[in-house]
Amino acid sequence: MFKDFITIFGYTVQTHGVVSVIAILLAYGVALVGMRGTVYEKHMESFIFYAVIGAIIGARFWHVFVFQWPYFSQNPGEILMIWKGGISILGAIIGGLVVLIIYSYKHKLNFFEFADYLAPALILGQAIGRAAELLAGDVFGSPTGGNFGMVYPEGTVAYSYYGSQPLWPADIWESQGNFVIYAILVILSARKLPKGWIFLIYFILYSFQRFMLEFLRGDSPRYFLNLTAGQWTTFWTIIAAILLGAYLLFRQKKLALNEGIMENIGNRDGKGNKGNKGNKDNKNNNDNKNNKDNKNNKGKKNNNSKKGKK
Repeated sequence: MFKDFITIFGYTVQTHGVVSVIAILLAYGVALVGMRGTVYEKHMESFIFYAVIGAIIGARFWHVFVFQWPYFSQNPGEILMIWKGGISILGAIIGGLVVLIIYSYKHKLNFFEFADYLAPALILGQAIGRAAELLAGDVFGSPTGGNFGMVYPEGTVAYSYYGSQPLWPADIWESQGNFVIYAILVILSARKLPKGWIFLIYFILYSFQRFMLEFLRGDSPRYFLNLTAGQWTTFWTIIAAILLGAYLLFRQKKLALNEGIMENIGNRDGKGNKGNKGNKDNKNNNDNKNNKDNKNNKGKKNNNSKKGKK
């Protein structure tokens, strides 16, 4: 493990923090490339500032009040001691999502389209960030029960829990899975999917992966139905994503139906105008014919009158 990166003037900079900053910068760059030439590009600089603040608040809140409340309820003085470690990636996602909703509403941006551009960058940042937690040894699996698995050294949180027992590499598998999800989202982004689908696919894939890997985690307390806080969180995010996807499908079909109705009305009006024009032309032709006939009759009558006089 490589928990401490460097010590400057008695202050130790942790490797997890350094790699997390690198992850944010890389994710920011990927997002900018993805939204180049769009209205969202000029908003990224201001959005990322608020998003990071929201993510930090959400990450700490979720860690304290959802993941580790049994501990912090007995040690309330440590709730704000974020420098000691203890953040939740799920809380960071939710905190950033709240900021995105508020920012999109304030600046009159399309939330779903903005989220589609951010999703690949977000999962890339998560993949790198999860790898950083391996260096710190504060995210770990449960004992494998055999002679295979990750063995953490003394001084790590994992060692304080299980000693030298081999543990499931849940954090490594999650990082690798995140890279796979990133590749999937990049491929799908090249297709013209409806707005919001890239974002929803990201949420469902990541939440499902996290839910399954939580069965191998050994660092989270278990609650109702022997599920962890992470599993309950991802369960509800999957439900929310499915409901939101159903709403987007319904709205898309409704818009398509309305467009079809308007198109039919336009076609009908076009045919009606064409028919009216035809009727008008026929009427004009008849009027011209009648005028011509009247003129001819008048001419014949005058000729007859001249013959009579002669």
